[in-house]
Amino acid sequence: MSDIPGDLKFQKSHEWVRVEDNGQARVGISDHAQGLLGDLVYVELPKVGDKVEAGAGCAVVESVKAASDVYAPVSGEVTEVNEGLTDKPETINEDAYGDGWLFVVKLDDPEELDALLGPDDYAELIEHEE
Repeated sequence: MSDIPGDLKFQKSHEWVRVEDNGQARVGISDHAQGLLGDLVYVELPKVGDKVEAGAGCAVVESVKAASDVYAPVSGEVTEVNEGLTDKPETINEDAYGDGWLFVVKLDDPEELDALLGPDDYAELIEHEE
């Protein structure tokens, strides 16, 4: 199990969110999730300008094992997507909490972050799953 960065919040469905200095939220899938999926071969990202709703599907990651929906941990407008994943989806396997991020959202309601799990609670969740 990899270390879980302390500046992240998590959804029970294994998406993470990191609030940037500019108040926007960077989103990805957890290292635990990429490990369960195995080698990623395809990523379908939302488009810049798309509105995403907390808890709703907004992206897809596909591995040699399965395709999996990615659910938005927060609501808002997509301001940036990680274009590098189109050609190199395995970046998520290599660096789930760094270069493997999926997209950035301008938050509609920062209070939605309060409903997400902190790193310790998330670690406990995945410990009980194993």
